[in-house]
Amino acid sequence: MSSDPWGRVDETGTVYVRTAEGEQVVGSWQAGSPEEALAYFERKYEGLVVEIGLLEKRVKTTDLSAKDAQSAIDHLRAQVDEHHAVGDLAALRTRLDGLVATVEARREERKVQKAKQTDAARESKQALVKEAEELAQSDQWRSAGERLRALVDTWKGLPRLDRKSDDELWHRFSHARSAFSKRRKAHFASLDAQREEARKAKEKLVAEAESLSGSTDWGGTAARYRELMTDWKAAGRAQREAEDDLWNRFRGAQDVFFAARGEVFAERDAEQTENLKAKEELAAEAERLLPVKDLKAARAAFRALNERWEAVGHVPRDARPRVEGRMQTVERALQESEENEWRRTNPEALARATGLTGQLQAAVDKLRTQIDTARASGNNARADKLAKELEGRQALLDQALKGLQEFGG
Repeated sequence: MSSDPWGRVDETGTVYVRTAEGEQVVGSWQAGSPEEALAYFERKYEGLVVEIGLLEKRVKTTDLSAKDAQSAIDHLRAQVDEHHAVGDLAALRTRLDGLVATVEARREERKVQKAKQTDAARESKQALVKEAEELAQSDQWRSAGERLRALVDTWKGLPRLDRKSDDELWHRFSHARSAFSKRRKAHFASLDAQREEARKAKEKLVAEAESLSGSTDWGGTAARYRELMTDWKAAGRAQREAEDDLWNRFRGAQDVFFAARGEVFAERDAEQTENLKAKEELAAEAERLLPVKDLKAARAAFRALNERWEAVGHVPRDARPRVEGRMQTVERALQESEENEWRRTNPEALARATGLTGQLQAAVDKLRTQIDTARASGNNARADKLAKELEGRQALLDQALKGLQEFGG
């Protein structure tokens, strides 16, 4: 008979392992000596030790699921409980019990982590829904449409919630997108209808303009062309392709008429030369309105000049772009001045500038009081620190006051 601290082999070749509950039969050995029998079952014990060690490492260092980990533990525990190894089986059970506790702790950690991820996903999706519902009321068709598409991509990247919550939020999100799409579709349908009406109106104007192109009623036809031009501007824009084609026909018909009239009135070239001189003088007078100092007066003066300009009559065709260009330059400058004046007097911008100045003034006054209090109490270090802060706030206040002066405040 042979034995070691954890097991023995009797004279019949039966191998036993010692446990707290007493000896347990491990197996029977007939192939060799008792020492070889004990060594064989001790190696099986060492194999269990290695497997448990590897499982402990996997549980601690990998993303092994709790289900798979528990299955592996149960498999190893069954091998230990079958007593087919010689060694400290109780120690192995203790290690397996520890693994069970570790797996359960990891399960709870993952449950908490998943709950946090779900809460974060819920908040993110609620924020996406809120933004989508706000965008659904926007008239910024391009930017709002692009933003809604970006929100969909963001939504797809978020984890799913429970089915009910996810479906409810998605329903709101989808409804907001649909509402925006319907409003946009209705807007452009209305726009298309308006452009179609404009096209029909301009078709009629073009037809009349073309019918007048051969007229020799120079004065009456020229006056009618001016009326047609007024009607053209009032009709609005058609679709771009139709607009360009109609305009070319409309303008071409007038050009035919005015070219014929020009040939007939060749003797009036002298008069047109005088008209050119008059318009050049008016253009020079208009240019003296720049730079604009009194916008209202300049605009009134330009309107008066423009009325005189219209009354002058035609100038030689080759000189028209140059002299008209001078007046157009002045008109653009006046328009820019009007836009600048509007921005300068914009009540919202003025309110923001006034509010900021008030806040900075209050902060400066408060710092000065704090500095006086600190110096009075002998806390010069605090007073010096506050004085540096005061310098920065005062600089901001000076800048804000300067900006406020631009509003006339």
